[in-house]
Amino acid sequence: MNMKKFLLSALFVLCGLSANAETNDTVTVRVKAMRCEECGHKVKNALRQNPGVGALEFNYERRTVKIAYDPQKTDVDSIYRTIATTKRYKASPYDPTEKIRKACGLRIDDMHCQKCVDRIAGILNKIEGMDSISAHLDKHYYFVRYDANRTSQAVIREALVKAGYTPVNYYTDKRIAWAYFLIPSEAANDDTIESVLALDGVDDVNVNPLRKSLAVTYLNTTLTEQKLLEEIQKQGIKATLPKPHECSEEEENKK
Repeated sequence: MNMKKFLLSALFVLCGLSANAETNDTVTVRVKAMRCEECGHKVKNALRQNPGVGALEFNYERRTVKIAYDPQKTDVDSIYRTIATTKRYKASPYDPTEKIRKACGLRIDDMHCQKCVDRIAGILNKIEGMDSISAHLDKHYYFVRYDANRTSQAVIREALVKAGYTPVNYYTDKRIAWAYFLIPSEAANDDTIESVLALDGVDDVNVNPLRKSLAVTYLNTTLTEQKLLEEIQKQGIKATLPKPHECSEEEENKK
């Protein structure tokens, strides 16, 4: 084969690859009963049995999967049938305008007084998609309802962190406990979050560089506050217990 024919042949191959790439379509579906990564893994395993399915993008708050597929090998109806083979999960059309009601509890140990409660309420009520909020100062937590098509728990938490608070997951289960530590400002980063999350019995972790704080949700059947502190310190994180806090009007007005 001479060089000219070789280049033409290569060009046709590239054009064919490009054409195949351009034929990929996407569909986003709601998946009933898909609540977590374990559920998503089962849905993913089922979809991988469909030869036309490509990349998958999961959103567990919306319970959706964005699916890339080759329409020459499969179609949307086939994708629905594939998900149905799990027996537990069923797909339906996703409507981005639908109101998807979600709720979460946020433990906020640096919410100390009514001024904190009012300030957090002001922050939350400014977030688009917020439905309702309920404060429980005695237990240091907020119960929040929101539209998952317009906001997310990550957005809510980020807004609170920027305001100087350190929210983590709150549950009513008696096996769940919370801890709050002070850390150096340079330790208030994602590496610290990942290190503490890796500890046995830890459910959720957050840090706040403004507060120089570390908040943890953990299983009290596995850890105590003191044991958790020791395990965190073994990770090279210089965490300490805070002194009892007293809110002052001057301090709150500075925030």
